[in-house]
Amino acid sequence: MENFVITIGREFGSGGLDVGRMLSEKLNVKCYDKELLAMAAKESGLCQEIFESHDEKPTNSFLYSLVMDTYSVSGYASTPFMDMPLNHKVFLAQFETIKNLAKKESCIIVGRCADYALAEHPNCIHVFIHADKEFRIRHIMETYNLTKEKAADMIQKTDKKRANYYNYYSSKKWGDSRSYHLTLDSSELGFGGCCKMILGYMDIVSEKKG
Repeated sequence: MENFVITIGREFGSGGLDVGRMLSEKLNVKCYDKELLAMAAKESGLCQEIFESHDEKPTNSFLYSLVMDTYSVSGYASTPFMDMPLNHKVFLAQFETIKNLAKKESCIIVGRCADYALAEHPNCIHVFIHADKEFRIRHIMETYNLTKEKAADMIQKTDKKRANYYNYYSSKKWGDSRSYHLTLDSSELGFGGCCKMILGYMDIVSEKKG
């Protein structure tokens, strides 16, 4: 599959980024997560700290039709973009960075509504990684050196933030299997098993197209 992109949505603690990095090594392509913030900042001319403070956070007044109707690749200096509230600019800058990145190279993109941004990309596989609560709690406890209670609280708040962001900007439902090609349970498959499933799916799609 030439010039492919794998987008990975994920429940917090399910290991979506871990799976992305494993795929990155196996496929010899880059995996983008927070790196997208620096890229979007550079392309838009906005400060990177602004992107970090607004990362995957929804707004209550965004008119997402602007994405399709008003905004364009050359829109950073346009009046519609300049007149937008800051959080709108942050989302649209990331949206455009994801689209531009997919045109240039094969890659893996974690989070940030990438599946929505690349809905029209011809060689894109959209994946959602989930896991049972206990698995996620253990993973977060180990990763961040937290107590069980703090890990559980962090999971609840982060999942809510991600769901609100995705549902608001994409007009779809976060985690709904109909929004993705594959939804995988990392607590059953393990991170390596998730990679195998995604690679197997890629082979099937490649054979079908070939």
